[in-house]
Amino acid sequence: MILDEQAQTIRFLSRNAGGQSIAVETVRTHISTVILTADRAYKLKRAVRFPYLDFSTPKRRLAACNAELALNRRTAPGLYLAVRTITRGEDDALAFDGPGQLVDAVVEMRLFDQESLFDRMAKRKALTPALMTSLARRLAAFHDAAAISLDQGGADGIAAVLSINDASLRATGLVCDADADALERRFAAVLARHRPKLDARRDAGKVRRCHGDLMLRNICLIDGEPTPFDCIEFDEAIATIDVLYDLAFLLMDLWRRDGRDLANLIFNRYLDARDETDGLCLLPFFMAIRAIVRAHVTAAQAADLPDEQARPLLADSRGYVDLAQALLTDAKPFLLAIGGFSGSGKSALTASVASHLGPPPGARILSSDRIRKRLYDVAAEERLPEAAYDTAVSIAVYSALRQQAAATLAAGWSVVADAVFDRAPERTALEKIATDLDVARLGLWLEAPEATLLARVAARINDPSDATTCVLREQLRQGCGEMGWRRLESGGPLTALRDIALSECAVLARP
Repeated sequence: MILDEQAQTIRFLSRNAGGQSIAVETVRTHISTVILTADRAYKLKRAVRFPYLDFSTPKRRLAACNAELALNRRTAPGLYLAVRTITRGEDDALAFDGPGQLVDAVVEMRLFDQESLFDRMAKRKALTPALMTSLARRLAAFHDAAAISLDQGGADGIAAVLSINDASLRATGLVCDADADALERRFAAVLARHRPKLDARRDAGKVRRCHGDLMLRNICLIDGEPTPFDCIEFDEAIATIDVLYDLAFLLMDLWRRDGRDLANLIFNRYLDARDETDGLCLLPFFMAIRAIVRAHVTAAQAADLPDEQARPLLADSRGYVDLAQALLTDAKPFLLAIGGFSGSGKSALTASVASHLGPPPGARILSSDRIRKRLYDVAAEERLPEAAYDTAVSIAVYSALRQQAAATLAAGWSVVADAVFDRAPERTALEKIATDLDVARLGLWLEAPEATLLARVAARINDPSDATTCVLREQLRQGCGEMGWRRLESGGPLTALRDIALSECAVLARP
């Protein structure tokens, strides 16, 4: 609940922020008021208390500001400049950093273009695969460097989050008691099933001091780079979490905003950088928890607004509750293998279907091109020497693909395997994995006229595949042998090809 409107402090900031002229804009969230000036942003903690935070006193708000500065400099050092105190002098006037009584504190930040916020970019459809790839790699590196905790997180940590969610959701009145009780039971049942896995991942060092609030609104584009900011500073327990639970907020937010392909792309590029196969079964659960977080936070924002402004926020909150319910629905794994000569459109079809297979955020994509680059420890876009395509290396690539497919399917997660698969033994070996695991499967062989294949290969730029037109001609000369996979012409619209593939998968996935 709101304890203090802080009206005098906000007037002071609006008129005197940093000694500049009056503020150009004020942005308010459920826990902060941000005063924007010509080139600075001053972030004030609102004097509020919720089940998950307490900003009710000036000292608490100052401590939160100091923590925010230190923690956010991990990902956005150029944005976070200083903590400024607001004090009351003997003349009862407010001042920055004076010797008088502490009234409040703010975090001083470099101002950036608000249109570079990823939630606004998502609305404009301006988030690109290249940006998502860069973001996924930055997050993976951030999690690699984050401090490990062996005494927080795990099943007990998630249980505490569920308790906060339950209390906060009930406090908003968004759902009736009976629905809240049913949701609480459903989350408890899923937690009980995953308890050993959650504790095992904590013991393996997968619980770290993360961002904690990794939604699109807390990511911006700075100097062309995706930059997470505004991490959780008010509660170490809320932000010392499983790295996949941290990632899940971003995935859920994209999924909710109809950015499913982008969510799947981030998921796959992150897993290319960090092997989190053992935790895949937790992702829908984690995303569901994040959806309930957004539900009660959004509903709390609505509580301060007039009915006409609150109405759309409450509708949005109920949408998050519906999403959480859907995310808690189990789905069986599926193996889709997509083969074809270079330029046949395998990677395009793979990216198009992956988000539709299995539970959100969709299937794990295992690409022979990317696996080959990882074997050589280079970026996917970096070209390899010809020796990297020797027969022995290719055998190792297909072996690694099968091993990763087996581990992913065994973890209960769907796989899309993307490789040439022009040798029958490679196709048979992959099929055997699905058979041994009793997983439904489908093999697709993409075909296009030779002129189309050559044109596509010649036009590639910064592509994970290093295949040249000479390589393609050699593939065509050798052929693919007897083909037992479903042949599809790939010269038409991608959406039509995707729909055919998904229709075939749906038929084979039925019990």
